[in-house]
Amino acid sequence: MTPAEQPRRNGGDLVIETLQALGARTVFGIPGQHALGLFDALSRSELRYISSRVENNAAFAADGYARATGEVGVLFLSTGPGALTSLSGLQEAYATAVPMVVVASQIPLSGLGARRKGMLHQLDDQKASAQNVTKTQSSVHHASGIPSAIQDAWAAAITVPQGPVWVEIPQDVLLGEVMVPPVEDALAVPYDHPPRQELIEESVRWLATSRRTAIVAGGGVRRSTGDARHHLLTVAELLDAPVVCTPGGNSAFPHDHRLSLGSWVEDRHVTDLLEDAEVLLVVGSSLGEVTSNYFTLEPRGRLIQIDAEPRVLESNFPTLGVRADAGQALASIGAALSVPRAGVEGSVCADWHGRSAAEVVVETNRRVAVRLEAQELSRERRFLADIRAAVPAEMQTYWDMTIAAYWGWNCWDAQSGEFHSAQGAGGLGYAFPAAIGGAVGLADLVDSPEIGSEDVVPRVLAVAGDGSAMYSIAELASAQQHGANVTWLIVDDGGYGILRDYMEGAFGQATATELYRPDFVALARSFGVPAEEVPVEEVGPALTRAFERTGPAVVVVKTLLKMWAPSHLE
Repeated sequence: MTPAEQPRRNGGDLVIETLQALGARTVFGIPGQHALGLFDALSRSELRYISSRVENNAAFAADGYARATGEVGVLFLSTGPGALTSLSGLQEAYATAVPMVVVASQIPLSGLGARRKGMLHQLDDQKASAQNVTKTQSSVHHASGIPSAIQDAWAAAITVPQGPVWVEIPQDVLLGEVMVPPVEDALAVPYDHPPRQELIEESVRWLATSRRTAIVAGGGVRRSTGDARHHLLTVAELLDAPVVCTPGGNSAFPHDHRLSLGSWVEDRHVTDLLEDAEVLLVVGSSLGEVTSNYFTLEPRGRLIQIDAEPRVLESNFPTLGVRADAGQALASIGAALSVPRAGVEGSVCADWHGRSAAEVVVETNRRVAVRLEAQELSRERRFLADIRAAVPAEMQTYWDMTIAAYWGWNCWDAQSGEFHSAQGAGGLGYAFPAAIGGAVGLADLVDSPEIGSEDVVPRVLAVAGDGSAMYSIAELASAQQHGANVTWLIVDDGGYGILRDYMEGAFGQATATELYRPDFVALARSFGVPAEEVPVEEVGPALTRAFERTGPAVVVVKTLLKMWAPSHLE
């Protein structure tokens, strides 16, 4: 083919070619005037495009894709309003360390530099708007710089602590014809964060002499690239240490293990156990507001804190801070603990004031159960149990900021699946669009000859309240358009239930929490999505029916769920 016969390529093609070379399969986003060169290039690629209806939901979808697959989520954004609308979704990914590459368009080069030229969508400094919700931000002003910028962004996104990375490219750079040859290969290698040896040795000295060690497993364990869950189990058994998972760490440790305290970090009995530990090993958590039982935790022993994010270390308590990927640090600790010490090899013999660790775990879990049983919460506990019974063991679930999710943070057993929630930033509207992204990602894995198989494409579950559902209701169109295998459970209690609960407890009455809602079943059906409303007692069979479908489905339950009485106020 002569140069004259070769198809014209532009900056958008360089973006697409680089993403494909890095291993991307799917992109999320919404077209816009300045991004048309980027989206046009999609038509000449093998990348799958998932069209959202609102930009923050597109960000949630890319986030959900990354969480479900362990791969990088890719998000395309238009300029100005489109870019800004994505920020709340990016805040969740940033707070939860979800790897994403965000490619945003920009106004033409002539309008950059805070000059008020009156261009459509013009901002004084667009990438500055993303500074609080992305790891890094960069602009590309020449087409030849596009492949390197995308490759560097990918490497930054997958370097722990992982997170979203922002790259913006002006309209004329995306549209301009390029002389750069097609991108054939690209390599993005994450920067390694192994633990420093002296910190591991000091940690092991503390742990090897402790007879009461407890472990807090946070989201960093789940997001680790170093098989952290396996190493956490090894370390816990070597130390004979009880383990509690944070909401973000839910599923990091087997729920049915003899040392498991589940995720009841919001119960005073668990807080008491953590305070009584001689050494508290905190992995992948800041011991923040929820995990510290609303800052009532007052450890009496020594703390070791492992986290890939240096700003987390000692953020809430004095600790021996170990900046490292959770998996690498736990592997090093496990290996050191396995070396014979004073002629003894094997696990530490725990002594919790004359009781074994397993006995203390049983007793603590019993006390938590007794506390709940003393409150009139049978409806809530039955509701979560019915959902758990209906959900296949391997199914991934996505939870919005709703009362059902607050219960899920503490008592959901993810079994062999994964538990995803919006607890990182706490914004509304996460579950359904993120679940769409997760369903698309799992379908990608099944279709991949290297990774998947010919098995049936798995489904995912999204759980939301009626208030949070209204944030993402437009994505019913996206789910139907792309055939996403997602079941959406909407718990309709007539308003912002958790805020109602808080206000009634604090002020004796709730203000501005009640909502006028649509007929969710009729609305879903208007999009062609099968939907049904059932009594709370029938949620299990309704979910089972929905799981048997192909494509999206909606189940609505009208009920008023209550929260348990907060134990940190005792």
